[in-house]
Amino acid sequence: MVMQKRGTNYLKNKLELAFVKTIYKVILTILTLFIFNTGLKSQTSYDIVIYGGTSAGISAAIQSSRMGKSVVLIEPTQRIGGLTTGGLGQTDIGNKQAIGGISREFYQNIKKYYDDPINWKWQTKEEYSDGGQTKTSVGEDAMWTFEPSAALKIYQKMIDAENIKLVYGEQLNRKNGVKKQGAKIIEIEMENGNSYKGKMFIDATYEGDLLATAGVSYTVGRESNSDYGETLNGVQANDFSITLRGTVSRNSANHNFIDGVDPYIVKGDPSSGLLPFITKGGPGIDGRGDKGIQAYCFRMTLTNHPENRIPFEKPENYNEQDFELLFRNYEAAVGPVEKMYSYGDPLVPWINSAMPNRKTDTNNQKGFSTDFIGQNWDYPEASYKEREKILERHRSYQKGLMWTLAYHPRIPEKVRDAVSKWGTCKDEYEREDGWQQQLYVREARRMISSYVMTQKNCEGFLIAEDPVGLGAYGMDSHQVQRYVDANGFVQNEGNVEASVPGPYPISYRSIVPKKEECTNLVVPVCVSSTHIAFGSIRMEPVFMVLGQSAATAASLAIDNQVDIQNVNYSELKNLLLKNKQVLIHQP
Repeated sequence: MVMQKRGTNYLKNKLELAFVKTIYKVILTILTLFIFNTGLKSQTSYDIVIYGGTSAGISAAIQSSRMGKSVVLIEPTQRIGGLTTGGLGQTDIGNKQAIGGISREFYQNIKKYYDDPINWKWQTKEEYSDGGQTKTSVGEDAMWTFEPSAALKIYQKMIDAENIKLVYGEQLNRKNGVKKQGAKIIEIEMENGNSYKGKMFIDATYEGDLLATAGVSYTVGRESNSDYGETLNGVQANDFSITLRGTVSRNSANHNFIDGVDPYIVKGDPSSGLLPFITKGGPGIDGRGDKGIQAYCFRMTLTNHPENRIPFEKPENYNEQDFELLFRNYEAAVGPVEKMYSYGDPLVPWINSAMPNRKTDTNNQKGFSTDFIGQNWDYPEASYKEREKILERHRSYQKGLMWTLAYHPRIPEKVRDAVSKWGTCKDEYEREDGWQQQLYVREARRMISSYVMTQKNCEGFLIAEDPVGLGAYGMDSHQVQRYVDANGFVQNEGNVEASVPGPYPISYRSIVPKKEECTNLVVPVCVSSTHIAFGSIRMEPVFMVLGQSAATAASLAIDNQVDIQNVNYSELKNLLLKNKQVLIHQP
């Protein structure tokens, strides 16, 4: 009888437990449906909130984790890494000695990745030779050229080793998504309603969306030379300028048209109207500021391996007139097409830098190339919807360009033979056509803080006393606009290629806003700088360096309970050096 009673009680308890679990599930389902249907979204709190999963954002997240801070990294798209995983595999550095910390760690991981034979699928390691601007020397501890997919794997592995919350596909509400108390950000809200509270915030986007929504001062376009005592800013239509150091800069001489290319729909007839993408009127007064920004493009990842190649396709909205200037540029050549230019590839308007596994990082070159000149001026301030339209116009233009170079009968046969061997890759990006989603946003907004980096910093006439990283690349601006010159021919304007004497310090004050505007925000990408200075700073390894420094400063501000502007620089410097950042160049 006792055993039977115990068995009855056991069964009764099991039934009661099952009933409770059922009721719990029903309640949980009802709550979930209520939250979903009433529009309520999740709200979470972290020490550091990073908006933008670019190279800078990833570096900042890793450093935040290593300093024991809770951190969320919010990427508006479905792919982290920005341009580093989006096609820019030929690293622009200027001087490798300037790269330290997490940035150098990434390139060291690239070398380890390619030291493994399993990662050479389409060619052997011995068959590969980068031969580019950043050739890896014998015995180096790092490698500077890589496939976008390799960079993505390495970034993911570095993130997985840390305590980082990674969020994909959430865009900042740019109307009223930044909640502030005085000059302090309390939380940011996404367009889907999710919000993130934080003690410190980092804007690691290429566009500067968080800083703009937070009410921080910024600029778009080119300053006049007179604003900061520069010589390479503003309109640069003349072929030559004298830099502050007295050297000559060849402005707009490279990446321009052959003399005599007619700009009109009907040759020689201005009344027929201008061909597409030519600005009406002149370029403006030399050295005068404007709202123009250097051209964007896609850094194409191409391959000539038959098994991995997707042939160039003609876009559905192809307009032959869009490429009339390209045809005329070839037709204006005197003598063999190979002698059109004295630099770069003599046949094809591209820089086709070799990446591992028979792939390339393909960039703009010559007067009519992958840069969609003058068609991006609205991008920085555009809505998400309008930005997507601009991006798609860039992709359509570039698709049409590559199909034209590969197959159009008005392109010289030698050019067609060279280009048609190439195509996009089957194994790199999510899109079936092999094109990436990341547009090369060379510049957009630039913060205006209490310290503005200028040409004088790049050339060594002003030395920032509070460095958080070094710039080393030359001052580089792509073309900004296309116009008709005094002779009635088409020209490009805006290109500047001016060297710097050596690595130079980037000021801590240039990555933090003015104190009266925001006390807990750091900006490692859209740094406070002029157009021409940003042309030197805007390199991916530098963004990684500044991302790590930004997170270090944010962590110190939390630890010491001070505004970001009041972080003790000596303490910051010592910690940066301890973490292998390079702050002083020693030749």
